[in-house]
Amino acid sequence: MQPGLSRRTCLLALPAGLGLGGWAAPARAGGQLEEPLADSVRSALRAAIAYSAPPESEFRTTEARLQYLRWRIRMGARLTRRMPDLQERDEFLQTVWYEATRAGLDKSLVLGLIQVESAFRRRAISQVGARGYMQVMPFWARVIGDGDPGNLFVTQTNLRFGCVILRHYLERERGDLFLALGRYNGSRGRAPYPDAVLGATRQWELGSA
Repeated sequence: MQPGLSRRTCLLALPAGLGLGGWAAPARAGGQLEEPLADSVRSALRAAIAYSAPPESEFRTTEARLQYLRWRIRMGARLTRRMPDLQERDEFLQTVWYEATRAGLDKSLVLGLIQVESAFRRRAISQVGARGYMQVMPFWARVIGDGDPGNLFVTQTNLRFGCVILRHYLERERGDLFLALGRYNGSRGRAPYPDAVLGATRQWELGSA
């Protein structure tokens, strides 16, 4: 998402392949609501989740790779206080880039959502049971995953689910980011949660996070 876009509408392109037209702490997330899914939607989401390639981004040009490396350095410096372990931080940022790109989402948006949802705590659990960085509800593991909610604490699994689910909600809301974020949190139509995520997103865009 670029600076200046309204909070109400943010059209993001659907990437090829997605198919669709040790410690736990409380988190502030609400939680996605389980809704009936058409068989075609469920199949597409399952396929997007099941794709097993490791989070190794490929770059068509040297400049594209340099852009990625510069992003990792900048974001790593900002994340040091929240995530002091270098290996964990590098794995996290590599995965954010890969999964956000794969789902056609802005990286700053994903970071902003994670900041609001879990404050970058991998094993965060909300009062309603949402898990991990992106606070994914356990029912998603049953509906489109392997059925094991414990896997939602795995970095790539959690970010894969979170990004695919947010993309799904964006499509359901016809690109309206405000409504999609509300649906992600289980508070569709109410402003506090989308406003918090969009505010955090701007901080990551502007370098003030």
